[in-house]
Amino acid sequence: MRVSGVVDHARGLGLQDHLCWLFNDPAEFRSRAREFLAEGLSLGQRVCYVADDDVAGLAEDLRGTGVAAEASRSDAVGFATVSDMYPTGTVVDPAEQVRIYRAATEDALAAGFTGLRVAVNATHLVREPRQLEAFARYEHLVDDFMATRPFAAMCAYDRRDLSERATAQVACMHPNITRNATAFRLHAPTRSNCGATLAGELDLLTDELFPLALSRADPRPTDDELVFDAQGLTFVDHRNMLRLAEYADQRQLSVVLRTSRPGPARLVDLLNVDNVRVEALT
Repeated sequence: MRVSGVVDHARGLGLQDHLCWLFNDPAEFRSRAREFLAEGLSLGQRVCYVADDDVAGLAEDLRGTGVAAEASRSDAVGFATVSDMYPTGTVVDPAEQVRIYRAATEDALAAGFTGLRVAVNATHLVREPRQLEAFARYEHLVDDFMATRPFAAMCAYDRRDLSERATAQVACMHPNITRNATAFRLHAPTRSNCGATLAGELDLLTDELFPLALSRADPRPTDDELVFDAQGLTFVDHRNMLRLAEYADQRQLSVVLRTSRPGPARLVDLLNVDNVRVEALT
């Protein structure tokens, strides 16, 4: 079962979990990458450490840890620079990047591992607006892939080099985030018969980010009906509910919010939107 929430460390994540870690110090990234990858090894996954450095420097980062010891004995640990794994300086092709990780995951399974786990400092991949647009879309697509296959990832971004608006755009596409990364999360479904999961809070501060995330994720409807697992959506205001109705109108579909919370149903009735309805979870 995948987990979803706000975290203070990179431990306790399973074979298919996806974490966005925002950091202020490279040493913090390295520390969290070590614990994330070490736990992957304990779960039998092949792991890979990706950062903006030479491979020797990456290995040095992990010296003295269980990760480094394992790397010296087998092919369980890989090291790569960002430019090895992504087209640094250009715009990522979201579908192609998912294909690359799909192939790497299947290779790990064929080699006898339980899956693949990657920790990457992706800061340099979202510096320009077109890069950010494509990478936010990729984050959602790869999360969809993780929901069905044993691939786990920690995507790290340096707060010192990116604006708060930029980090929120990528963070909201993850099921697991660091504190103060973004108010809401839009990610692959954790319940059956849902197109996506909505969690957190949709308020005045997310009025611009929420429709942007919806457009980039473009979750798949079934028979012109897009169902959200909204049990983790703790608050939604009228602005964001209208944004959701506008999205439904643009896509010519109906939206269903599945939740046991009473707030969304009351808001739908109050606003009298006819293309959004709430189904109670029992």
